[in-house]
Amino acid sequence: MAKYLLKRIGQSLFTLAIILTVVFIMVRQMPIDGYFDNIDKLDDAVIQATLQKMGLNDPLLVQLKNFFVNLFHGDLGTSARYSAGVPIADIVVRKAPISIKMGLLSMAVSLVLGIPLGAAMARSKNKFWDKFGTVFIVLVNAVPAAVYYIYIQSFGSTLFGVSMLFDEKNPVSWILPVFSMSLGNIAYYAMWLRRYMVDELNKDYVRLARAKGVDSRKITMRHVFRNAFVPMIQYIPTSLLYTVSGSIYIESLYSIPGMGGLLVDVISRQDNPMVQALVMIYSCIGIVGMLLGDLLMAVIDPRISLQKKEGAR
Repeated sequence: MAKYLLKRIGQSLFTLAIILTVVFIMVRQMPIDGYFDNIDKLDDAVIQATLQKMGLNDPLLVQLKNFFVNLFHGDLGTSARYSAGVPIADIVVRKAPISIKMGLLSMAVSLVLGIPLGAAMARSKNKFWDKFGTVFIVLVNAVPAAVYYIYIQSFGSTLFGVSMLFDEKNPVSWILPVFSMSLGNIAYYAMWLRRYMVDELNKDYVRLARAKGVDSRKITMRHVFRNAFVPMIQYIPTSLLYTVSGSIYIESLYSIPGMGGLLVDVISRQDNPMVQALVMIYSCIGIVGMLLGDLLMAVIDPRISLQKKEGAR
């Protein structure tokens, strides 16, 4: 396990380094406006002096080396336009807690509703729960998310008197955004768990157990559900981490001061240092999610060996 873990961490760090290098080079090709809040009011001498102070006139390889050295020491840089002069780490620390709370709540709702729905669909194939779940999954995937987000906000606030705007101190105002954020994952978990469980129900060991008179519920919950849950477990950490990082549209819709709309905001403001730092954060989220998914699969299914070459993905 330790050898496999070290190997996967090494691969993840290498992948992250490549991503950061590509993003760093791309950001450096953008206009220098993204490093100044009021470039139109500055003369050329001041601009060049500022660029020299920031190290942006150095050769690209020197800049890249300095970037990784600063990153190793925990320095993400400072915002150029979003909050000029403010350390990026301070901005992220202010934004992240709300997105984390909302993300954890929405994931809890997704797991509590999505997994039982998928299991019920598989057990009652072509019956009520299967048809109900199928309609729900089709609607969530076919209808643009922005459409049903707006309907949830409009009808939820009208019928139930829930506020349309987010208030961190008012628990009721969390209901609509958390429910909206959880819909996609509910449909995702239900769809794939149903598929994997149906595949398992058609296998020989299930037929043999039924022929021996083993209780159908016992077969489903002790064997079928566990085997079907293994291939799906690898996606849960990634979806959890991305949900925690915030939903761009939902946070904008409910005026939630979280991480969701921050990347879009800094891109629109051409705040190059913040774009670079946020891309790194989101890349880390994806890589960590994949690593945790692999480890969870091995923990849940003892048949997966991380020591053997054929057991690793």
